[in-house]
Amino acid sequence: MTRHRTGGAGPATRAPSGATATAAVPAVRLAAAGISLIAACYGLARFAYGLFVPVLSAEFGLSAAAAGTIASASYTGYCVAVLAASAATPRWGPRAVAVAAGTAATSGTALIAAAPAAPVLAAGVVFTGISSGAASPPLAGAVARWVAPERSARVQSVVNAGTGLGVMVSGPVALLFAQEWRLSWAAFACAAAAATLWAAAVIPAHRPGGADSDGPRHSPALLPSGALRLLAAAGAMGAASSAVWTFGRDVAVAQGASTTASTVMWIALGAFGLLGSLTGDIAARAGLRKAWAGGMLGLAAATFGLVLASGAAPGIHVAGGLFGAVYIALTGVLLLWGTRVYSTVPAFGVGAAFLAIAVGQAAASPLVGLLSDAFGPTLAFAAAAALSLAGAALGPADRTRRPLGGPAGESRPPAAQQGPVPCGR
Repeated sequence: MTRHRTGGAGPATRAPSGATATAAVPAVRLAAAGISLIAACYGLARFAYGLFVPVLSAEFGLSAAAAGTIASASYTGYCVAVLAASAATPRWGPRAVAVAAGTAATSGTALIAAAPAAPVLAAGVVFTGISSGAASPPLAGAVARWVAPERSARVQSVVNAGTGLGVMVSGPVALLFAQEWRLSWAAFACAAAAATLWAAAVIPAHRPGGADSDGPRHSPALLPSGALRLLAAAGAMGAASSAVWTFGRDVAVAQGASTTASTVMWIALGAFGLLGSLTGDIAARAGLRKAWAGGMLGLAAATFGLVLASGAAPGIHVAGGLFGAVYIALTGVLLLWGTRVYSTVPAFGVGAAFLAIAVGQAAASPLVGLLSDAFGPTLAFAAAAALSLAGAALGPADRTRRPLGGPAGESRPPAAQQGPVPCGR
C-alpha cells in the first residue's frame, strides 16, 4: 500500500492500491467536509424535526401519536437508505452516494419548508431520514480509504460528532426565525445544499469495481459470537433515545418552558454532543463495557431528568446537554463494538448495529406518543428511562476488548476487508 504525505501541515493520508488509485486527500479537508454533511443530514434535516414538533403540531393539528408516527417514518427511511447506500457505495463510489444523501437532505428540508398539509410534511421528514442513512456509508468509506490507519479512528469520531454540530446550529436558526418556522427549514435546505457541494468538491471519485473498491470481499457470518447482544443493546438505546429526540422540546414547552429556554436546551444538546468526538479515547482508557454502561445510565438520567425539571431552566439545559453528550458517545461505542464483533467485516457489523438503533427509534416513537397521550409525558419518559437502565446491562463481554483502528501500532483489519462504516446516527 502506498503512503503519500500531503502538502503543508496536513496529516498523512492513505491512497488506495491498484491501477484505479486516486490522489490522496488531506485528512483535515475530508473530516471537515464529512462533519458538515453529517451535520446537515442528521442535525439539521433528521433530528431538527424534534425541535419543531410544538409548532408543527399546532400548524398541522398533530396529536402526540401522529407526531411520533411521522418521526417513525423518518427512522424507517433511514433503515432502507443505509442498506441501499452500503450496497451502492462500492458500485458508484463515495462521492456519488454522498451527493445523493445531500440531495435528499436538501429536498426533504425544502419540502418541510413548503408543506401545505401533514402528508407533504411527512414526505419531507421521510426524505430527511433517507438522507442521514445514505450519508453514513460513503463518508466512512472515504475515511477508511484515504486516511492513514493510525488517524482514521479519530477522524471517524470527529465526523460522527457532526450530528451534535448540526443540532447545535439548528437552535439559533429556530430562534432567529421564531415567528416564521418555514424560514428556518428554508435555511436548513440552503445549508444542506452547501454541504452537498462541498462534499462533491472534496470526496474523490473512483472507478467502480476497481482494485480500490469498497466493501467486504466475502460473505460475513450473520450472527457471530456476541452479535445478538450487540443488536439488542443498539435497539434498546435507539428505543430509549426516541423520547427526547421526538418529544423533548415539546414536553419542555408543555411544562412551561419559554420558547427561548427550550431552544437553548436544544442548543446545549448539540453542543455537548460534540464531546462524542472523544469517544474513541474514552473507550480506549475505560473499555467498551464500562463506557457503554456509563453512557446508558447517563441516557436514563437525562431522559427522566427532562420531565423532572418541569420546564424550568437550568434543569432542562443540564438534561439536554447530558443527553447530547451520552447519545453521541453511545453511537461511537457501538461503532467500535460493531467492528470488534464482526472483526473480519467491520462495515457489516457497524451497519447492523446502526440499523438496530433506527429500528428501535422507529418502533418506540409512536409508542412514546401513545403513552404520552394516554397517561402523560412523565410516565412515557419514565418508561424510556427504564428501558435505558435495562440496556445498561447489555454491554459487550470483556473478551471483545481489543484494540482496533486506534492509534498507530494497534491492530486493524486489512483494508480490503473494511468497506464503509456508518458514522453519524
